[in-house]
Amino acid sequence: MTDSAIIFAAHLRARLTGTSLPTNPTDIVMPPGSERWPSSMREQLLASLTPAGVLVPFIERGAEGLSILFTQRSAELKHHAGQVSFPGGRMDPGDADIAATALRETYEEVGIARDNIEIIGYLEPMPTVTGYAVTPVVALVDGSIELKIDKTEVEYAFEVPLQFLLDRNNQKMVEREIHGSKVSMVEFHYDGQRIWGSTAFIVFKLIEIIRD
Repeated sequence: MTDSAIIFAAHLRARLTGTSLPTNPTDIVMPPGSERWPSSMREQLLASLTPAGVLVPFIERGAEGLSILFTQRSAELKHHAGQVSFPGGRMDPGDADIAATALRETYEEVGIARDNIEIIGYLEPMPTVTGYAVTPVVALVDGSIELKIDKTEVEYAFEVPLQFLLDRNNQKMVEREIHGSKVSMVEFHYDGQRIWGSTAFIVFKLIEIIRD
């Protein structure tokens, strides 16, 4: 598959066939290269983690193929304030599983109901520096629905074409200083939006799966 390939829902479903909901949402997988991270950072990431789920919402836009829906988090939030993210949050005691967490949070944050979501796969839980074990729940979303954004959590939502994210020229490797050491991380910049941190890593992992 070339970087310029247009991807549709059927291809995405096929690539995610065989993935399953993690039985333990805190059984994390460390990113490649993490063995070179500062020991204090690795210890923090492997410490007691709070399970969380995010929905990675794909929308099929006709001949243009798939796009991904992102949110810009409110600047007033305690964690990841003002960052680009996916709809999601921590697991509540009433959630049946981590997929239920992602679905509940998506409805609360952007108003997409369960009936308009088709879950097609999962990624393994991954840690964040803020103490969460995040399970990405990959889904197809009805593109005709009207978002109802909760402004206390989300400032706005926007879409990025998957074709843009697949283009290696649009993947930028940057260095961030964490715990006194420089750590190499991937970022995507699209139409004034900066996708970085755990959100960018989720996108990068999905791109690897799609290209495989």
